Amino acid sequence: AGWFRRLLHKPKPSSVESGLNTGRSASSSPSSSSAESSGSSPGMSLARSVRSSPVSVSDINASGSARWAKTYDVCICHSEVDLELVEELVSYLEGQPESFRCFLQLRDAAPGSAVMTELCDAVQNSHCWVMLITPGFLRDPWCKYQMHQALAEAPMANGRTIPVLKDVDRKDYPKELRNLYYIYMVLKENSFRQIRDTVMRYLQELCRSSASRTE
Repeated sequence: AGWFRRLLHKPKPSSVESGLNTGRSASSSPSSSSAESSGSSPGMSLARSVRSSPVSVSDINASGSARWAKTYDVCICHSEVDLELVEELVSYLEGQPESFRCFLQLRDAAPGSAVMTELCDAVQNSHCWVMLITPGFLRDPWCKYQMHQALAEAPMANGRTIPVLKDVDRKDYPKELRNLYYIYMVLKENSFRQIRDTVMRYLQELCRSSASRTE
């Protein structure tokens, strides 16, 4: 009888402690909807989600790295009116210690080749695709064509589409990309760094996955 009475009077966990545990478990799995409701920039959510990786820069740059399976690390899809900004982005990425290989249509497309062929080849031969979504992008049918090519390629090539919004209202964000986090360009330097970190993260994942398959 004594042990039964002690069991009945055993103290229960406090509601405060239970609430803290619940709060901790909820915050460990952030969602895109929470980012939207908080009013923070989805681009900032993307930056916070980038985690460090055990794959080093030297591993990515090694001659046998999966990085070299494609001609380009990044394909930049943009409208002609945004060329100056894109040239700055390409200069930034190619000037990094990793020397990212960028496809810039005006510079790298073969003279005399068909535009459609060049756009498709650039998408297929790149690991990541940066979509610089501006008012000019939304008006350009070739930009939309290349965007659709990248989205069609991603499930097969395990590539990474990186939308970057500039001077575009969220309501005008292409519906085809609404399941992806995007970077909203306010400060150019910050956005360039986010793009660099995202490309780097993808290449790390690519190399890690390739190494695990060969073990």
